[in-house]
Amino acid sequence: MQSFSKLLRAVLLATVTVTSVSASSFFRMPLTKLTPPSLSLAGLPDADRARAAVLKGFASGGPTTVPASNLAYVQYTTSVGVGSPPTYYNLVVDTGSSNTFVGTGTPYVRTSTSIFTGEDVNVTYGSGYFSGLEYLDQVTLAPGFAITNQSIGDALSYADFEGVDGIVGVGPVILTEGTLSPSTNELIPTVMNNALSQGLITEEILGVSFAPATSYNDTNGALTYGGIDSSLYIGEITYTPVTATYPAGYYWGINVTHATYGSATTVIPTSTAGIVDTGTTLILLADNFFESYLRAIPGAKIDESTGLMTVPENSVSEIQPLNFTIGGTVFSLDAAAQLIPTDQNTAWGLSANKQYGVVSYLGTNSGEGLDFIIGQKFMEKYYAVFDTDSNRVGLAYT
Repeated sequence: MQSFSKLLRAVLLATVTVTSVSASSFFRMPLTKLTPPSLSLAGLPDADRARAAVLKGFASGGPTTVPASNLAYVQYTTSVGVGSPPTYYNLVVDTGSSNTFVGTGTPYVRTSTSIFTGEDVNVTYGSGYFSGLEYLDQVTLAPGFAITNQSIGDALSYADFEGVDGIVGVGPVILTEGTLSPSTNELIPTVMNNALSQGLITEEILGVSFAPATSYNDTNGALTYGGIDSSLYIGEITYTPVTATYPAGYYWGINVTHATYGSATTVIPTSTAGIVDTGTTLILLADNFFESYLRAIPGAKIDESTGLMTVPENSVSEIQPLNFTIGGTVFSLDAAAQLIPTDQNTAWGLSANKQYGVVSYLGTNSGEGLDFIIGQKFMEKYYAVFDTDSNRVGLAYT
């Protein structure tokens, strides 16, 4: 099997480098199953932290819901068609970057709708990169949902995208700045920008539904373009504005006002900024915050070979809820949501007889403007809404 760092890079590949600073007609798209790559996930924590380091450097239509697939327990993909007739690609769903590209698995197939722009495109992620040529092309996100003249990168050179064909970037458009050459100052409209301007959706809102996977390649998620799908959550959605603290504010950044472990341990003592990111697998906390969490679990420690937290067997039953206060609502992760199921250890490239956690350290202390990343494992418990129109993020119980 490959090194754990290789798999971690595959999970974190979608972090972009910034060079400057109830729906009556929703559209549901399920995430698509992939052929499982031969990966070991033991390097995932380092890849998530590498992604975090890079992140810190920088109208007539209705909602449409499509499927999404949980691949190898660590990343979500969706099927996207490019060209006419379309070639379908399995693309990582990434709210932490905004370029869309193909070619890291299935090659880009040019058709009559493919228009070369004369631009090179280059994006560096937390781990991995792609470099190639920019085209404008037709992009089909779902049946009857085709965007025309969408920027598509044709990846001619790349690293660490094993098992996927590229990325569909649904982060803020500012993240595309500096990715073209020679037009380095030009912003590239995202798939969400163009879906709105072409009337395919009436609101620039993305709803994301993830869930714990029950198999190595589980089509158990959904993306809603242009709104929310009320069948995918319960209760009310809590909205919080995108933070004004940078660099978190360049992304889907929010403030967590308080976090506790159980009732006695404070993990995040005051309001601090971080991001909500589908392209990060784990839940990452600034090192000083994570240290408070780690010390509260008897016998817990960092496994040096994987970078993940391990918990002694006799402490597993004593794990307390990890509680985040966001927008005045407490979002709690119970013991199960904080742990990797042991029957997944082999797929992650981990020791079969150890209990590992999904909460880890960011790689820097708090106070640098991006003090946490709420990744996939958090969103497997809570429905997420990325609302460009109102510049806010929403969370709700699933």
